[in-house]
Amino acid sequence: RPGVCLVVSGPGFLHALGGMANATVNCWPLIVIGGSSDRNQETMGAFQEFPQVEAGRLYNKLSVRPSSLEVIPAVIEKAVRTSIYGRPGSCYIDIPGDFVNLQVNKSSVKYMECCLPPPVSMAECSAVSEAASIIVHSKQPLLIIGKGAAYSHAENNIRKLVDLCGLPFLPTPMAKGVVPDNHPNCVAAARSMALQHADVIILLGARLNWILHFGLPPRFRQDVKVIQIDICAEELGNNVRPAAILLGDINAVTKQLLEEFSKRPLKYPSNSEWWKRLREKIMDNEKRSKGLALQKSLPMNYYTVFHHIRELIPKDCILVSEGANTMDIGRTMLPNYHPRQRLDAGTFGTMGVGLAFAIAAAMVAKDQTPEKRVICVEGDSAFGFSGMEVETICRYNLPILIIVVNNNGIYTGLDADAWKEMLKFGDPATCVPPVSLLPNSHYEEIMSAFGGKGYFVKTPEELQNALKASVTDKQTPSLINVMIDPQSERKKQEFPWLTRSNL
Repeated sequence: RPGVCLVVSGPGFLHALGGMANATVNCWPLIVIGGSSDRNQETMGAFQEFPQVEAGRLYNKLSVRPSSLEVIPAVIEKAVRTSIYGRPGSCYIDIPGDFVNLQVNKSSVKYMECCLPPPVSMAECSAVSEAASIIVHSKQPLLIIGKGAAYSHAENNIRKLVDLCGLPFLPTPMAKGVVPDNHPNCVAAARSMALQHADVIILLGARLNWILHFGLPPRFRQDVKVIQIDICAEELGNNVRPAAILLGDINAVTKQLLEEFSKRPLKYPSNSEWWKRLREKIMDNEKRSKGLALQKSLPMNYYTVFHHIRELIPKDCILVSEGANTMDIGRTMLPNYHPRQRLDAGTFGTMGVGLAFAIAAAMVAKDQTPEKRVICVEGDSAFGFSGMEVETICRYNLPILIIVVNNNGIYTGLDADAWKEMLKFGDPATCVPPVSLLPNSHYEEIMSAFGGKGYFVKTPEELQNALKASVTDKQTPSLINVMIDPQSERKKQEFPWLTRSNL
């Protein structure tokens, strides 16, 4: 079912546009209901007057104002149906101010039953057979699991497919946990190599967008064969012409593939040259990361911090990750073992959503799985976008653990001594790099100010103690402000994280 958000008119609606776009781009069902100025004051400069329905059309699957009170139930039903049918997304319903005090005869209201669950569509049998044939004849196959697979609850069938066929798999960020990250067939630690050399790629609810470098060389082979499985017909063939297209629900189509492979069994050999190369690359990358994680120098680096976080947080926690290097390195260092338990900046790359995601996740967990912890790992810049949501967390007494990985800046910052030297050149507005933030900011004091527990840590021992105390206390919100080396960065990458145009 969709989430529902109520917003006020004008600026309130404008502030919600980012959320609508984020939901639509990430394919999440959402209904936004916004107030607007009275109809008889339109074009007169009414309070907070704005063309909300027109503006909403750019960001939503449906943007509509009911023509009367009588049709509101029908409009709500259509919005719910539109948000969850096909590719999920956001819908906007505009309610003019004069509707609030209008009255109608109850008998004239057009009441509607809630829509049926989304229909489950299946791929054509011939397409399934063709896809299976391509997979059987592949030399270097790769299964890419997208968040569409997580949304369709396809984890059981996908795990069966991976185990049955012995295929290496790579999850996209929010598909982590559909198959556990510690599964022996996970090749996330050899991501670049797997993408670059696979001769057949099976896309399970993943899009060939910027996250997957559009499926183009040099990140992919020129002659790679793509088998595309998606619920949205318009997505099929984007950027790369597929060798086979399977239009349908990810869970249902995966089940079709399983049935096909039961007729012609496939077990990709674990001793193949492809698996040998992948495992060598995995071991090499993990060795490099471990070397960084076990460094004893102070200030700490990202890898040391994430090493201790990984060791001490619950394996079944809901993990929210937001930031630049914090999110990128955290994705590789913090494993997920269960589906739909990771939230990050997503396809739209939206910053400022971390604490709100954590609050929403904690509210759901409070009702459905009270023992489940929500861990929110933020860069200091990311935390700055919505840090005052700490008050909301404390107001509702949500036992969220926020970890701010603080490098005094965006990507890199300045230590206190360098900051002082920089100020000698004049006004910080003109002398200090715009990506540098105030050194050693005590973000933990914001949590303490609202009644939660705050920790300021500089060493691995202090970090371990703060993590143990925070994880043990299941009643109180807490924030651990972890100071790291301002110049700490990711280990050297073979390719830039963002694929740019050659123009």
